[in-house]
Amino acid sequence: MKLATYKDGSRDGQLVVVSRDLATAHYATGIAGRLQQALDDWNFLAPQLQDLYDALNQGRARHAFPFDPQRCMAPLPRTGQWADGSAYLHHIELVRRARGAPLPQDMASVPCLYQLPSDAFLGPCDDVAVELEDLGLDFEAEVVVVTGDVARGASPEQGLDSVRLLMLANDITLRELVPLEVAKGYGFCQAKPATAFSPVAVTPDELGEAWAEGRVHLPLAVTWNGRKVGMNDAGADMAFHFGQLIANLCGTRPVQAGTLVGSGSVSNAPTEGKDGHPEWPRGYSCIAEKRAMETLQDGQPSTGYMKFGDQVRIEMKGRDGQSVFGAIEQKVVQARVD
Repeated sequence: MKLATYKDGSRDGQLVVVSRDLATAHYATGIAGRLQQALDDWNFLAPQLQDLYDALNQGRARHAFPFDPQRCMAPLPRTGQWADGSAYLHHIELVRRARGAPLPQDMASVPCLYQLPSDAFLGPCDDVAVELEDLGLDFEAEVVVVTGDVARGASPEQGLDSVRLLMLANDITLRELVPLEVAKGYGFCQAKPATAFSPVAVTPDELGEAWAEGRVHLPLAVTWNGRKVGMNDAGADMAFHFGQLIANLCGTRPVQAGTLVGSGSVSNAPTEGKDGHPEWPRGYSCIAEKRAMETLQDGQPSTGYMKFGDQVRIEMKGRDGQSVFGAIEQKVVQARVD
């Protein structure tokens, strides 16, 4: 099934069930008012939401209405934990090589995870507001899972069993602030503003055969100012599947329903060009990766970061050509300073 959250003036919005083709929706009133409520009592409430979803797809839902992504908050507008991974080792290697940084010794055996702010997310069509253009504003297109409760010390298989929903994310990063914070040895803070998420979150069964071995085997399209810059396969080069990422997160503690775990920027390994140099025919899912490509090829980057007025679109289509999660469509604006 597909679920979304409509804006209603509150922090948590109103849960709606969305049809498979993203054409119509129906409030989940009487089943669950908020997505977190459904996640907290998933085994009892999910079958009821599924019944409504089936009725909606069959044209039997009495109070259905046209679905409007502009009215959407993030499917889960806030939650207790948002942990992002870096499951595409090519991405780590490329970016670190470009700046001459060493690779983690256990990079291929232990997933990287870090925590991001989770108290207030952006909706799929909300503006990205920054005060200055010189902060290195970057988009990052990712796949994210939403978990149920997961016990401390859970295995990767148990981690996969805990996956309730999947969605897309634009993990916004202020690149010029990253080295300043990393140099302190204390992680990101200011460099990671609010993340934006796709209009709908979907249950794994909606992906059919594309959901296999804990990965989503579909291309992730990224368009920047009307130009398609990325079409990376989200499953092909994902070194750690979502079950492994979740198990790593639960190594010393349990996590609660509603925890978000991200894949990191979707990235595919290069191919060898005619001249023997690497080429990236599938493009990129974040500007930092494009700049790293340029640095390795030309000695310096030539692509700048996002500016006021820039727009980014992130979307994934299924094998039937239909949008799976709806599109993240955001514009960069100057933040108001009160």
